Amino acid sequence: MPGAYLLLEDGTRFDGDAAGALFVTTGEVVFNTAMSGYQEAVTDPSYRGQILVFTYPLVGNYGVSAQAQESDSVHVRGVVMREGIDREDAPGAEGGWLTWLADCGIPALVGTDTRALVRHIRDKGAMRGGIFGAEVSDGEAMDRVRAEPPMHGQDLAGEVSPAQPIVLDPENPGPRVVAIDTGIKDSIVEHLRRRGARVELHPCRTSAEDLLARSPDAVFLANGPGDPAALDHVVATVRDLVGRVPVFGICMGHQLLCRAVGLDTFKLPFGHRGSNHPVKDLSSGRIDVTSQNHGFAVVGPGGEQRMTADEPVRWETDFGAAELSHVNLYDRTVEGLALRDVSSATAQYHPEAGPGPHDATYLFDRYLELVS
Repeated sequence: MPGAYLLLEDGTRFDGDAAGALFVTTGEVVFNTAMSGYQEAVTDPSYRGQILVFTYPLVGNYGVSAQAQESDSVHVRGVVMREGIDREDAPGAEGGWLTWLADCGIPALVGTDTRALVRHIRDKGAMRGGIFGAEVSDGEAMDRVRAEPPMHGQDLAGEVSPAQPIVLDPENPGPRVVAIDTGIKDSIVEHLRRRGARVELHPCRTSAEDLLARSPDAVFLANGPGDPAALDHVVATVRDLVGRVPVFGICMGHQLLCRAVGLDTFKLPFGHRGSNHPVKDLSSGRIDVTSQNHGFAVVGPGGEQRMTADEPVRWETDFGAAELSHVNLYDRTVEGLALRDVSSATAQYHPEAGPGPHDATYLFDRYLELVS
């Protein structure tokens, strides 16, 4: 394979070999610590605009399949691995990982010291970078990296939101769940459908009145890419919905609902991306190991970025009492919120576990029971 390298915006270079599609790409460089689920990760719309580094040293060992897709396309800009293989003979495999990346037009870098790269990002924070062929000079590469917009302030939800509403399973007997689609994962939709919900996916610029015209039993806010602070139009819609219909949010949806009730968000140094994040439910004391993928977090009600005590803090909002419900036990960031005077709640983590631990899938049951 031809030589290639990753160049970060601070000038640090990591060499390797080109794989996948052979062309230049730039984006925010982030890492994922999960040991499996590489195809689910790259097809997750939340990775839009990013170059994904896998910390697990061997990627591609069980191939790829249509069943592992989280959307209808790949959303990462590029992939970096210690070792990538093209195994097609694994049980359930429908193709090889590296061949599939090439067919999808996604550049990749293999043979890279990902341990050193991840330690650098942990120390310095996620930053812009690019994958370049060895023939591209460092100067030209740096010009292209610096031309890449920073993730802070980017509205990417519009790039992954559907152009028209999508109505699924209208014959289902369960509640009508109307989703503001900022990049929802297929496994989230599947969990709702499996429980009998009639799911509708609506463009993220749909107005509150148009959503209410669908007579929803609940509105669902899901994951998505970019900076939640750049989605004030969605936050305004959510404010118009809270108190009129139950609203539930996960990942970016959690951030948007929290902003709608008066909290702020901030960019994490290197984000939470992996399947081993312990989260504590402050009402029960239960600790779930969760799957996560986000680069922004919610500021607490007192303006704090880290919640030092395991207490369900309450404060008053325009919609009545709000309560801190979950905390991340790695870095003490806000992981969930519940509105006590109206039916609305959030979780920062991914209860659908696509892939990952299944500790938190009960949240779908809890949400639908509240709707009932």
